[in-house]
Amino acid sequence: MEVDSLRTALEFLKKIPRQLIETNVEVNPAAELSGVYRYVGAGGTVARPTKIDGPAMIFHNVKGHPDASVVTGLMASRDRVAKLFGCRKEALGHLVKNCAENPIQPVVTEKKSPAQEIIHRTEEKDFDLFKILPAPTNTPQDAGPYITLGMCYATHPDTGLSDVTIHRMCIQSRDELSIFLQPGSRHIGAMAERASELNQPLPISVSIGVDPAISICSCFEPPTTPLGFNELSIAGALRKKPVELVPCLTIKENAIANAEYIIEGEILPNSNNVVEDQNTHTGFAMPEFPGYDGPASHECWLLKVKAVTHRKNPIMQTCIGPSEEHVNMAGIPTEASILSLLDKALPGKVANVYSHRAGGGKYMAILQCVKKVHTDEGKQRQAALLAFSAFPELKHVVLVDDDVDIFDTNDVLWAMNTRFQGDRDIITIPGVRCHPLDPSSNPTYSPSISDVGISCKTIFDCTVPFAMKEKFKRAPFLEVDPRKWFQGFHSPSS
Repeated sequence: MEVDSLRTALEFLKKIPRQLIETNVEVNPAAELSGVYRYVGAGGTVARPTKIDGPAMIFHNVKGHPDASVVTGLMASRDRVAKLFGCRKEALGHLVKNCAENPIQPVVTEKKSPAQEIIHRTEEKDFDLFKILPAPTNTPQDAGPYITLGMCYATHPDTGLSDVTIHRMCIQSRDELSIFLQPGSRHIGAMAERASELNQPLPISVSIGVDPAISICSCFEPPTTPLGFNELSIAGALRKKPVELVPCLTIKENAIANAEYIIEGEILPNSNNVVEDQNTHTGFAMPEFPGYDGPASHECWLLKVKAVTHRKNPIMQTCIGPSEEHVNMAGIPTEASILSLLDKALPGKVANVYSHRAGGGKYMAILQCVKKVHTDEGKQRQAALLAFSAFPELKHVVLVDDDVDIFDTNDVLWAMNTRFQGDRDIITIPGVRCHPLDPSSNPTYSPSISDVGISCKTIFDCTVPFAMKEKFKRAPFLEVDPRKWFQGFHSPSS
């Protein structure tokens, strides 16, 4: 069936065993919901015990929100994302790369949007974001209820070019959200800064509950998608049709027509001094992709809400910060970005890339390298340097040969144990900007680190020197079709 929204994605998954479960047992969105899903399918860098590659889950009985449901973990399995995208899980990076190279721009539709069936305006006395949005907290010490999968859509005040990105947003009052715009890293941050220079607000829509193609493709970053590149065009290429936008009701901006919720508002100029935990004073924001609680920022921007619209019986979509869902959302575009640059610079020398879950989809990439002639020796290390350029937040690159399954950590570690010597195969690049959420990227961790977010980027070359390839051939087994011996049971290769 065609998938072009959250609802069609869920209907698609209902037809596939072990991909989606539902519950009518009441759940509290304050920490309890995430506590439940931790054991169902969160995975990623979530504290153990947790379930890897478990099903997505819909909670139909959310305390305080009788007419809404909450879904989490929709993209928390690489295999599930592949099914939703219509490809093999090993091919996701290649597929999304090709879509980024052949974009289909979004279109504005005049059709009535189901996301605007119910309208709440801030001038109404009973308007209250806390009551309208069943936004969960991940842990008991979160700064507040978070919108973690809101597609933020805005337009640059100078160029008129629009863009979509995902940012964490915390409900602060009946009509205010804090939005964290990491300086210099996302396009909407640049738009807000320019609007502030002009002393004008930045109109912004936040679409929640969308086609997973939009959620993942919105996570591309520069240099693959420079300022002015609308990532909705990548999702359009993936679905082979334009993403439809609908005009907002109270601001001059568009939103995603097939969403479950749409928040309309403005980022106020020069408002980047909002204290994220002003209501709870916990000192923490929410758990982030490295697996640790992120510190509450004192430099969030203020998003003043003008209206919230939604479907009848809407579905709030949420993501646990360190979960496998984040790994896939961040990691698949990272793989695509690395493959895109490597295909241009070193065609045919890297067969595939995997942004490993242990790095939250950002910190670690495994490159499957191909050496066919003696002059290929050394190009694997050049590929690693290019990977750092393609995705600046990358910290570690592991290089393996093309007989190693990069999606099998045991196989990668086998290569490290039998094709790697630390004194000759580790290449370090100290003093490079990486990501501030790495707690070891801090001067207090090592005197070699000059500032928060500075790292030593490292290459682990676990490839066999070309001249020695014949001495490192894996034991050959007889090729057979195992189905003959299983008589209807699932074989290891089925």
